[in-house]
Amino acid sequence: MDDALTAHGAAALGALGAVLLLTGRTRFLLLAGYASLGLSQLGLALSLAGGIGGSVGPATVAAGLAGLAVVGALAAVLVRWPALALPALLLAAPFRLPLDIDRSHRFLFAVAESGELGRLLPLYVILTAACAASAWCALRGQEPAPLPPWLGFPAAAFLAFASLSLLWTQELTTGTNLLLFFLNPFAALLAVAARAPFPAWMPRALATIGVGLGCLFAGIGLWQSATETVLFFSPRLEVSNTYSSFFRVTSLFRDPSLYGRHLVAAIAILLVAMWLRRIPVLLAAALIAFLWGGLYFSYSQSSMVALFAVTLAITAAAGDRTGRLAALGIAVLLVAGATAFLATELRDQSARRVTSDRSRRVEVTLDVVRDRPVAGVGIGSQAAASRDRSNRGGPDDSFVSHTTPLTVAAELGIVGLALYLALLAGAVRSLWALWRRDAALGLALGAVLLSLTVHSLFYSGFFEDPITWLALGITSAALAAVPVAARVEETEPAAGTELAAAG
Repeated sequence: MDDALTAHGAAALGALGAVLLLTGRTRFLLLAGYASLGLSQLGLALSLAGGIGGSVGPATVAAGLAGLAVVGALAAVLVRWPALALPALLLAAPFRLPLDIDRSHRFLFAVAESGELGRLLPLYVILTAACAASAWCALRGQEPAPLPPWLGFPAAAFLAFASLSLLWTQELTTGTNLLLFFLNPFAALLAVAARAPFPAWMPRALATIGVGLGCLFAGIGLWQSATETVLFFSPRLEVSNTYSSFFRVTSLFRDPSLYGRHLVAAIAILLVAMWLRRIPVLLAAALIAFLWGGLYFSYSQSSMVALFAVTLAITAAAGDRTGRLAALGIAVLLVAGATAFLATELRDQSARRVTSDRSRRVEVTLDVVRDRPVAGVGIGSQAAASRDRSNRGGPDDSFVSHTTPLTVAAELGIVGLALYLALLAGAVRSLWALWRRDAALGLALGAVLLSLTVHSLFYSGFFEDPITWLALGITSAALAAVPVAARVEETEPAAGTELAAAG
């Protein structure tokens, strides 16, 4: 009971912190937001650990002090060179170290077993340092730049409501984990990224990092396909690869769909660069072919659909008349073919089998929505609530809806769904404003967010992906910068590829 009260109080502090960080316009409100969010994180961690009654060994203390020293050193670097915050955050965002965190381990950490990956530790370290640097600058009198109101207010409202839903969630531990490791940190991520400096070289740097990471992941994926070896994997994938006629790869991720999502984002950046003539066509084609090769062996249907949607959108926005007509014709043919194929398959087989059991998940999740339509069953409860309403047993993982809007409706109700749509609308308005100022940057960021949004219609993880919040933050930071046409050319790394100008 005490742990539940601690978690509920921490959730309320997290909601307050998100509102202050994303809507505050003074340094006092910014500092209050950091303090509130920090206390929320502490409370959530204590509720999961069973309070403060447990003994803390010297090894754990030493590990904590070492971590503080690293964070302090990084914060000092970011105070001196604040423009490094966005590139550092983007570099760290995809990586999960294969570490298990538990007080039973001697140094608090241990290598995870059975192909599992841990939390986003590299991102958490850099994000904590960036927050500390931001707070230090505020203490020294620097006023924070405001977020665009049409983005800051919907984001704050959605995150605050999601945090408060912990008060009525049916799965307290799962919801607490989601707040502790995802929503609370990502509120801080959006606040830090949106207020980061955005010099003239930043788009090039960010695009280079995005495409470079994609090529790294694709290279590892191709190696895995050639050797039929996966580094990290979920238990279901291990079974699937053992008994299937094809071998799915994961690169540095635990799931092929998560791997494919990052490759689609990298391809989207290259397509924008190619259409806007910021990169030679042959170089773009070679890089896209390499990324496509890595994507193919993921066999991720959701990633393929996202790539199709993004390619059509980019071609419609940046292509010439011939390209647009060709894209429209291909889209019509593919949609017609897919419709005919589904109609034929559904005549011969059940919808559950054709959709790989997704239709059953959608049906039981809709039952949850109908039962709790206003405020939902609370954060982290969709899978358990669907299982309880199903006649079929099994682990909670078998009942995850894999459809972000449906999960939001089940866990946060109509209120949460409206806030989710308001956040998407705010993102579209922000991207439109940026596109009018800088077509390449606005279109590239829009393509990345579109790929994540489409992907999330078939696979979970839209709000749990740091790239979502980082892309929104970069959009805000770019809007706050001086218009491109009026920028004074700053000192930047000489030479370098024109690739990243699309960024």
